[in-house]
Amino acid sequence: MTLSVVLITFNEETNLGRTLASVRALVAEGKGEIIVVDSGSTDRTIAIAEAHGARVFAEDWKGYAAQKNSALAKATGDWILSLDADEEVDSQLAESIGHLLLGESKESVPDGVPRHQILVVASTTQGFYLRRKNYFLGRWIKRGGFWPDPKLRLFRRGMGHVPERAVHETFAVTGETRSLNQGALVHHSYPTLSDYLAHMNRYSSLGAGRAAANGQNGFSIANIVLRPLATFFYNYVFRLGFLDGREGLLLHLYHSTYVSWKYAKAWEQSGKQGNQTNS
Repeated sequence: MTLSVVLITFNEETNLGRTLASVRALVAEGKGEIIVVDSGSTDRTIAIAEAHGARVFAEDWKGYAAQKNSALAKATGDWILSLDADEEVDSQLAESIGHLLLGESKESVPDGVPRHQILVVASTTQGFYLRRKNYFLGRWIKRGGFWPDPKLRLFRRGMGHVPERAVHETFAVTGETRSLNQGALVHHSYPTLSDYLAHMNRYSSLGAGRAAANGQNGFSIANIVLRPLATFFYNYVFRLGFLDGREGLLLHLYHSTYVSWKYAKAWEQSGKQGNQTNS
């Protein structure tokens, strides 16, 4: 079986080389391919992708779901591994995928499960959830709901797609799915506070549109004040986020702020629309 690694990119020269190097062994020697759909990068993203042997396609930005589905449509492998440009496949996960899909020669996978059993699982399963390690300000966040953070990223070609939604896009797979519990995706998400705040500002605007479409566009103390407080308490206290030190405090504090921003922006957007209608 062959593997297609697919990514969408925009100005990812800082991350992309590390990401593609982590999957090199999985696609080398005719075992697979790398597909990159780029939406107008002005840095060295395309050059880095081509240097790693990727097939690069330049397309205008269509939204997260449409862009990712476009990348999936270009894949020719039996299986697809979808990655974000700031993710890295660690060595144990790469080895497990090699056993699982490519039939590599060792007799057992890292946890000791016999190889023939793994290949039987691969023959009946349509998709696999992969564990993800999220890093924030350089620290692996192990609590507060951020680990193991399973993501459905490995699936048979033709069996997975991204349903259309403005934010927090996820893959949907037709058929049986399982968890692959060896190794992890390493998510080098937010090395600085500025990166995180810019991301939250952008995503809260997208989330506001979705909230408004669902009728959650009034000025609600529950949504703007109480829901963020409940989010912070649940993740930081109940889910032990406080054990992740200063980075955990900042992450959960600013994530709860994002929740407040989302509903405040939904109210703001609905007010502007109302003013335009009445003018």
